[in-house]
Amino acid sequence: MPSTNHPHPEEPALAGVSKDARSTCSSKRVPLLALSAVDAYYGLAQILFAVAFEVRHGEIVALLGRNGAGKSTTLKSIVGLVRVAKGEIVVAGQRIDHLPANRISRLGIGYVPEDRRIFTDLTVAENLEVGRQPARAGAPHWTIERLFHLFPNLAEMRNRPGGRMSGGEQQMLTIARTLMGNPRLLLLDEPSEGLAPKIVEQMADTILRLKEEGLTVVLSEQNLHFAMLSDRAIILEKGRVRYSGTMAELARQEDVQLAYLGA
Repeated sequence: MPSTNHPHPEEPALAGVSKDARSTCSSKRVPLLALSAVDAYYGLAQILFAVAFEVRHGEIVALLGRNGAGKSTTLKSIVGLVRVAKGEIVVAGQRIDHLPANRISRLGIGYVPEDRRIFTDLTVAENLEVGRQPARAGAPHWTIERLFHLFPNLAEMRNRPGGRMSGGEQQMLTIARTLMGNPRLLLLDEPSEGLAPKIVEQMADTILRLKEEGLTVVLSEQNLHFAMLSDRAIILEKGRVRYSGTMAELARQEDVQLAYLGA
């Protein structure tokens, strides 16, 4: 029987496309981040159970769930702060779950922890300098001046010590410092937690502008209203993925919201 795997007759049209362009298009079809059957523990206590999902280039994906659902542990597993006991984590086709955190960071993965961890004795400008890394292919390139344009409040206090900033200002500084590393993937752990409504609104606008710059974002959130800026949602409950779909689909499924988010 003759093979049916013949090239499509229109394929030769790609002859006019450069090899680099074809390579770029191909890489964009590969998920930027993929978790496959990931288990993780704190000591003897298992926290994640076969967690699996993908994040495509340029997406904003929200990890949703109640306290203790495993959202923060998932992010920490991605960046190497929690050891993956089983399964795989792949970034841009490269397996990273066996790598130490410092090497994962150098691959262009930025992590903004829930507790911010700014240097309180350093000024805003000095905190930003701490995060500086070289420009990296396939990621937006950030300078201090570009970040001051993105966060105008920080520009007005560039010489202020971090310890003399409000919680919202410190959150913005933490994100800006992470962007100084020129990541292609940004992980945000509870970015709206404890912030005033006005600051939450500014934070949402900032995340959308980062997407416009070409950055891929994964954010851990309990605030469903804030997370609505995302393209897709992954809901965790007791360390397991219970829902995966577009944010538009989730917005229409009140039963899912009530079951897993208490919304």
